[in-house]
Amino acid sequence: MIEIRGAVELPRRVEEIELRTADGLTLVGELALPEDREPVATLVTLHPLPTAGGFMDSHILRKAAARLPALAGIAVLRFNFRGVTSPRGTSEGAFGDGVDERHDLDAAMAFVRERGLPAPWLLGWSFGTEVLLKHGLGSGLAGAILLSPPLRRTTQAELARWASATVPVVAIVPELDDYLRPAAARERFAVAPNVEIVDVAGGKHLWVGEEQTYRVLTEIVQRLHPAALPLPTSWG
Repeated sequence: MIEIRGAVELPRRVEEIELRTADGLTLVGELALPEDREPVATLVTLHPLPTAGGFMDSHILRKAAARLPALAGIAVLRFNFRGVTSPRGTSEGAFGDGVDERHDLDAAMAFVRERGLPAPWLLGWSFGTEVLLKHGLGSGLAGAILLSPPLRRTTQAELARWASATVPVVAIVPELDDYLRPAAARERFAVAPNVEIVDVAGGKHLWVGEEQTYRVLTEIVQRLHPAALPLPTSWG
């Protein structure tokens, strides 16, 4: 038996992929699939702020891709936004401050449709939540998870549009977040009362440490495939 923590990678099928945007850019990414079965749902990830070091390998997204296909039968799609570099490579283009990235999100969802991947949930983390809130409504998503939403680029009008969402939307808000804490989040999200707010005691914006990682992955699986809970902490 091995303990599931840190950089442990569980069995899965991994494909290096490219996404083509409507404005002519090629984005690099990766699709992780269950090794021996079809996925029950799909997690499409939108990474943190590129100008602050965010990329497709930001640790929660990397660990989701390394663990959830095996533990929960979930496919995980990761990619670099325009102009972003990771070990997988560099996506074409330049940082669009959450505006031009609408094409990146659209390209990811088009890929999901082309491949026939089931039940695509969008997971945005920090800056990724801004892209999701600005451009994700109407993209064909089965649900949305907002991890550490800073709401720095998202207007109240953009938030209010989500009141019409017919899919589940959950905001996971750390108690000790650097940008938006639970009380302030409840005020901002009041314009979209259907959004579920999950306060995480002791949580921080970057979710560092295995305990916080486990909490985030559990919240994800609770929405996409609750029958797979509780997530095991060892693999044999």
